[in-house]
Amino acid sequence: MTGLSEDMEKQARLLSSQLVLGDRLVEVAATRTVLAWKGIKKDKKSSEIISFSKTEHVPLCDIIAAHKNHINAESGRSQKNPKRLHQMHPHAFTVSYVRRTRRRRRWRCGDVTFHCTNQGLCEQWIQVINEQLSLFTNRPRSLLVYINPYGGKRRGERVYEQKVAPLLRRACISADVIVTERANHARDHLISQANLNEYDGVVCVGGDGMFSEILHGLIIRTQTDHRVDRDRPDSELVPCSLRVGIIPAGSTDCICFSTVGASDAVTSALHIIVGDSQPMDVCSVHHRDRFLRYSVSLLGYGFYGDVLTDSERNRRLGPARYDLAGVKTFLSHKHYEGTISFLPAENKGTPRDKLRCRSGCGACQHKSSLKDRKQREMSEKTNLDKDGGHGWQVIHGKFIAINAASMSCACPRSPKGLAPSAHLADGTADLILVRRCSHLDFFRHLLRHTTKADQFDHSFVEVHRVRKFCFQPRVRRTGLGGPPERGSSDVVLRRHAPVPGDR
Repeated sequence: MTGLSEDMEKQARLLSSQLVLGDRLVEVAATRTVLAWKGIKKDKKSSEIISFSKTEHVPLCDIIAAHKNHINAESGRSQKNPKRLHQMHPHAFTVSYVRRTRRRRRWRCGDVTFHCTNQGLCEQWIQVINEQLSLFTNRPRSLLVYINPYGGKRRGERVYEQKVAPLLRRACISADVIVTERANHARDHLISQANLNEYDGVVCVGGDGMFSEILHGLIIRTQTDHRVDRDRPDSELVPCSLRVGIIPAGSTDCICFSTVGASDAVTSALHIIVGDSQPMDVCSVHHRDRFLRYSVSLLGYGFYGDVLTDSERNRRLGPARYDLAGVKTFLSHKHYEGTISFLPAENKGTPRDKLRCRSGCGACQHKSSLKDRKQREMSEKTNLDKDGGHGWQVIHGKFIAINAASMSCACPRSPKGLAPSAHLADGTADLILVRRCSHLDFFRHLLRHTTKADQFDHSFVEVHRVRKFCFQPRVRRTGLGGPPERGSSDVVLRRHAPVPGDR
């Protein structure tokens, strides 16, 4: 018998059989890493089995599950002589797997159905495949799911029931579902009520705001359990043992787009099922030694902070509220005077180096030891000098926007994002400063976010890759996106909470 491939021959076969796929006889073999099959037929002269088609295969890590299915007598009506083949192979099982499409990094669930000669062989194939899948310890078996029914276009429940739940059931993953009833419902439940020991992960069905709720809930719960003082900027965060999955159902879905590469519920669900994960930097914000919030995407003071503040007053408008708030904030053309102090990140590239954070990113794969982090923090404390010396740099001026991006912040409207070269897990953020300028110049800057042009190529825009920064406004300012009162706000970046992604 001609082998499936040279690579297959080098690996020990767990099981090998002649099965029927569609209207053809195939040799199917399973190893610890791959399921492969190849069309075969009998030579008329020698009666030997020979192969006649190219080997097809699915990596075992891409298989979702194998299950028995019932034969539909009408299923092969259009095939060549299906009746005879199905009489000889009356039992069947289906293998569900991840099918990667060329369209915008989207994944789909593919199925391949094999027909067997007897029930015992069919069950043996199902058992062998599922036993190998059980060895993938990174795959979840039980999930806690929070659904925001009001986010985006209010389609969270429909997205979950129609697109996500069927895939979880197919993968034999149990899910406890909670539909949130108010703002911060998920955060409060995670902090005080959820029994996290029962789950392998937490999934949010919603937008960036819903993800922020779950992020805060998990981190605060973990730090509280380990008695970590969140009000101290230099406290070492204890990593959470649970991963966070994102099913996009919000207005912009920036975090999902920046991590997975697509804003698509099926793609995200499949990443969760196969156990993909991506570490992400968490940024903590403090004011006068008091903890304010965590962030993994964008911290905005000025323009973007004002847009978010105004949009929250019009949540009933759905995604359109961002357009309305953006126009109003742009026309008001406010600027804010203050002082920015920041600690540049050394040996971490630059925000304009055009090195994108992609699968297998070297900058994000590096894991510094606890000893290295302690030494770096001690060095930073020793060199802390907000007057500009010993590593810290100081900038005074009037700014329309002050943004710190811990990721690219890409979304369908801005495929490159606010910080195209920002990395997800390198311990830095890209600090973007937009100085006071004319309406026209600021509009040109905003417009470049939607094109391939360099949005930093303006005389009034500067960008720095930083580890920490402080901002002290000259006048009192309150509201989302900025410090609550006159004073400085310290921003500290740390690694925490791996999130499922396409890495």
